[in-house]
Amino acid sequence: MEASNSIAQKTILIILLYTTSTITFVSALSKTNVEFIKSSCSFTTYPTLCVNSLSTRAGAIQTSPKLLAQTALSVTLDTTRSTSAAIVKLSQIHGMAPLEVAAMKDCIELLGDSVYELEKSLEEMSRPGSKSSRLVISDLQTWVSAAMTDEDTCIEGFGNTKMKNVVRGKIVNVAQLTSNALALINSYASFSKQP
Repeated sequence: MEASNSIAQKTILIILLYTTSTITFVSALSKTNVEFIKSSCSFTTYPTLCVNSLSTRAGAIQTSPKLLAQTALSVTLDTTRSTSAAIVKLSQIHGMAPLEVAAMKDCIELLGDSVYELEKSLEEMSRPGSKSSRLVISDLQTWVSAAMTDEDTCIEGFGNTKMKNVVRGKIVNVAQLTSNALALINSYASFSKQP
C-alpha cells in the first residue's frame, strides 16, 4: 500500500514539475515575443500605438520580422476598412456644405483605394516566392506609401471646413497605423537583405 502511495506521489510530483516548467517556458517565450515587438516598434513613428496594436498577437508573430510586418498590415487593413465604413456613415449626415459633400465623396473613394492597396500588399506578402524578394519589397513599399498618401489627401480635401476635424479624428489612427506598417516593412526589407 505504501509503495502505491509513493508511486502516486512521485507521479503527481513529476506532473507538477513538468507543468510548472512548461508554464515557465511558455511565459518566457511569450515575454521574448513581446520584447521583440517592443524593440521593433521603437523604430516606428508611433511606437506606443505599434506595441498596443501588435502585442496581443505576439504568439502568432513570435520573433519573425516578416510575420510582424504582415500582422501590422493586417491590423492596418482591418482598421482602414472599419474607418472607411464610419466615413460612409458620416457622409450621410444632412446639412453639409457643398465643399464638404464633395470632399466626403473623394475621401470615401480615397479610403477605398487605400483598402485596395493594403489588400494587395498583404496578398503579396502571403504569396510564396513568385517574384524576387527585392521586387516584392518594392511593391509593398509602393502600395503602402500610396495608401498613406490617400489617407492624407482625404483629410486635406476638407480645407478649413467644420468636417475636417471630424474626419481627421477618424483618419488619424489609420494614417499612424499605415506609417508604422511601412516602417516595419522597411525593417523587414533591411533584415531580409542581410546574408
